[in-house]
Amino acid sequence: MAVGTLNTCYRHPDRETNVACSRCERPICPDCMTPSPVGMRCPECAGEKTKVKRPSYNAGGGAGSLSETAPATFALIVINVAAFVVQLATGGGATSFDGGGSFTENLALCGNAVGSGGPCAPPPIAEAGGEWWRIISGGFLHGGFFHLGVNMFVLFVLGRLIEPAIGTPRLVAIYFISLIAGSMGAIALSEPFQNTVGASGAIYGLFAATLLIARNRGFDQVVMQLGFWLVLNLVITFSVPGISIGGHLGGLVGGVIVALVTLRAERSSGRRLSPPEIAVLAALGVAFFAGAVLVANSGAGVAL
Repeated sequence: MAVGTLNTCYRHPDRETNVACSRCERPICPDCMTPSPVGMRCPECAGEKTKVKRPSYNAGGGAGSLSETAPATFALIVINVAAFVVQLATGGGATSFDGGGSFTENLALCGNAVGSGGPCAPPPIAEAGGEWWRIISGGFLHGGFFHLGVNMFVLFVLGRLIEPAIGTPRLVAIYFISLIAGSMGAIALSEPFQNTVGASGAIYGLFAATLLIARNRGFDQVVMQLGFWLVLNLVITFSVPGISIGGHLGGLVGGVIVALVTLRAERSSGRRLSPPEIAVLAALGVAFFAGAVLVANSGAGVAL
């Protein structure tokens, strides 16, 4: 049964739903959903113990390793941690971003470096401009153990929650498009010479996407819990000096847009990415990237 044809739950005809059992493909409402490692199951399929693949147990105990249940989430955490290790090895600060180290200085997001050139600080170093890679690379650097730890913990929680539900390709799309949108926002709302680092744009995008997808699937308790933490983080964003407001808001907007695309695509193609969805996601990534370059070249960044 195609997801696009779902109308009402097969056990509760008065309840509309856009979710189908991942095994038999019958439409199911939230009361009939049973989470499994491969998506939602209806009561009958969830009860067939011998036919449901159980998560494996690793040596350290626990149900299924992160690399098995959410491979992209695991890979992104490894990349972020590895980048931070290189930051430390090249002179970066372990407790706060102090501009130390050639690795950080060459990869951190800076409007002048992305745009037409100028100083980037700290310390003030003249950049020739046109360093577009910073739009993405800056999102994999962090300003200390605490900064890295908080972002990776949230990525771990959200990734394990959403990746098994929507699939690895869509998780990767949400992460990178939100990261690029966050870079655009950071450039727009920061001084042109200011360095910005952190995966927060991507994390806020995942926050927004998870909220929308959970709401669409009827997980009201998840929505309330995540909504509380998102509001709390936004309050911190606007209250604590030194936090990239533009990066957080940009990532949030990117996550909302990608989530809406994902929800619409799921109705017609289920968990499989269709060519139109791939084209739209690619266009969004290119649009946000081009927007970041244009804002950087205009020198329109402002301090908040």
